[in-house]
Amino acid sequence: MARIFTFRGKTIEELQAMKLDDVSKLMKSRNRRAIKRMSASYKAIIKKIEKAKQTGKAIKTHSREAVILPSWVGLKIGVHDGKKFQDLAIGPEMIGHRLGEFAIPIKHVVHSAPGIRATRGSKFLAVK
Repeated sequence: MARIFTFRGKTIEELQAMKLDDVSKLMKSRNRRAIKRMSASYKAIIKKIEKAKQTGKAIKTHSREAVILPSWVGLKIGVHDGKKFQDLAIGPEMIGHRLGEFAIPIKHVVHSAPGIRATRGSKFLAVK
């Protein structure tokens, strides 16, 4: 039996039919405040997304602080992580989160064994 996604008791269809003010009332206070006080970059990404819905193209953005809205579900968005754009497929579970939460900027560094002439002490290590 398939489980139906709900956000604060509302299905995805109900959320997409709601106005932005009504959706923001369902979100936590920090996200509600960000939607209420939309920055210029947030307004620009909303315009880009509306245009992308009509054309069906993926968009790229540097706006990592943008709160994911129900109308964005199903879109592909490239979020900049500081080096490159990471492609995100927006799903219903992402509603109310920030775009930057899904494009991690820090990669885990794995160091290998020291090479030849790496340090004074490493010249005595066996090189295989």
